[in-house]
Amino acid sequence: MPVFTHPEFDHHQQIVHGCDAASGLRAIIAIHDTTRGPALGGLRIYPYASEADALTDVLRLSRGMSYKSAMADLPLGGGKAVIIADPRTDKTPELLRAMGRLVDSLGGRYVTAEDSGSSEADMQVIAEETAHVGGLRRADGESGDPSPFTAWGVFCALRSAVRHGLGRRDLEGLKVAIQGVGHVGEHLARHLHAAGARLVLTDVDREALAHLAEELGAETVAPEAIFDAEVDVFAPCALGAVLDAEVVDRLRARVVCGAANNQLATPRMAERLIARGILYTPDYVANAGGVIEIAWQRRADYDRRAVMAHIEGIGATLDELFARAGREGRSPAHIADAMARERFGRG
Repeated sequence: MPVFTHPEFDHHQQIVHGCDAASGLRAIIAIHDTTRGPALGGLRIYPYASEADALTDVLRLSRGMSYKSAMADLPLGGGKAVIIADPRTDKTPELLRAMGRLVDSLGGRYVTAEDSGSSEADMQVIAEETAHVGGLRRADGESGDPSPFTAWGVFCALRSAVRHGLGRRDLEGLKVAIQGVGHVGEHLARHLHAAGARLVLTDVDREALAHLAEELGAETVAPEAIFDAEVDVFAPCALGAVLDAEVVDRLRARVVCGAANNQLATPRMAERLIARGILYTPDYVANAGGVIEIAWQRRADYDRRAVMAHIEGIGATLDELFARAGREGRSPAHIADAMARERFGRG
């Protein structure tokens, strides 16, 4: 597979392939940039159709982490890891320990944490082999799962996007479609419900979807129908690349703000959204809450109030970003990229 000519290659500093025959591990770690500090990024476990698909995903995700950490003003760079496996059937302690050894071999240049397909319990197993892991349960027994913090950051981002895109100061009666109600999407749905929003939910896990919808009094639709929902805000909280040309043309929402990484299928979708009068919230700005929490976990002076204040600053960052995009007549996606590159020295 070509790397240097790959369309998602962005002068990544290091790409490591790892294999362990005994455990069945097949993994790729991509380190995009370490200018601001060690490359932090979660571990995604997914049954990719091919190694080429896995490489594409890890390149995109690691690049996004550099931008995310920069926009969240963290002393961290960007990296990501993927394991080609089905997390429901292939994930074993042996496989996770082998992954821990692979992470450890990089000497701290890459710090892993939970992501799609991996959990806090998985990080505990990986931590048996390396100290370069975040998202762990703290000494006081409190969970290290970053998902609730990611969701709170997206909620703060959504309030900013609604102010700029809809001219509204509150969320009472706002109609929001959430695609994916996993760990982050579920927490986001609860925040929005508490704020008075009306919800349209979908997920491939029908049982979890039905349970949450009943609890929150939400409407549910089939996964393919979520794009046609008559809503004010579309919140993609599943896997990436959901905003392709067909979906952008179908959206009824005037604001996009969600937790998924790499929501734009191609950079051209940013202009297509503008043409349709839809305000796009750059995903790596909106979903930085979990990374902020993990970065604080690594500090000796961890302070929950300071963490929450840092996360709530996502809204102020977006206020600045949306205002600049409006003044310059450019997509918020392009403005965010420019601001992030300035912060990690590639401006």
